[in-house]
Amino acid sequence: MISSFDKVNIMGVNVDIASVDRAAEHLVNSAKQNTGGYVCVTSVHGIVEAQEKQDFRDILNNAHMVTSDGVPLVWFGRIKGHADMQRVYGPDLMLDIMKRTQDGALTHFFYGGNTGVAEELKARMEARFPGVVVSGTYCPPFRPLTDDEASELVAQIDALKPDFFWVGLSTPKQEAFMSAYSGRLATRVMLGVGAAFDFHSGHLQQAPAILQKAGLEWAYRLYREPKRLWRRYLKNNPIFLWGAFRQLTGLKRYPPS
Repeated sequence: MISSFDKVNIMGVNVDIASVDRAAEHLVNSAKQNTGGYVCVTSVHGIVEAQEKQDFRDILNNAHMVTSDGVPLVWFGRIKGHADMQRVYGPDLMLDIMKRTQDGALTHFFYGGNTGVAEELKARMEARFPGVVVSGTYCPPFRPLTDDEASELVAQIDALKPDFFWVGLSTPKQEAFMSAYSGRLATRVMLGVGAAFDFHSGHLQQAPAILQKAGLEWAYRLYREPKRLWRRYLKNNPIFLWGAFRQLTGLKRYPPS
């Protein structure tokens, strides 16, 4: 089931017009009512990936929600007339949902991160939000799961039945994983939040708020991880700016998906 939020078409990707508060409230209710699916927390990176890969664009547009993780997506939406569009940043969304589930009625599972990251994230979330229940963690290999590993994961989730299944694999791997395993895992809402695992476990430092608001978080992350990220930003930012310009000026049309 896809969310009932209004959406803005950004270069062929339907992005929900929401805020962290509204998105968190909706997803907690979706988990309670078992009407969720997978949620793609998407930035410029995801939008650009969707230009090059139709199958990835389909994964995004079939999601329960696609949130505006990046400030440039918010700017685009506001230019299109959606003044109430706000950034729905993955790390903030995680904290809001944790706060709303401190009564322990809804449970969580962490999938992703380097060795030990998910376990440390579990410890930190349970300490920061007393009452939160993280029923398990799984650190996957960097390659796709083998059939045996996939069966073990399915069996583990079937035994635990977590309401929220958090995925920290980075784009586009986490979206492809959620699409492939949606319906196979006994969970109600899957969320791909990428670097939130590293931020909240203390393995990476978040950009200062002033840079986030200015849409310059990418520059801070590039400064912190130049070897890993320079190719991504050198390629993605110009592609997004050119594509957004063409759409906003009517030089290119993207039919609703």
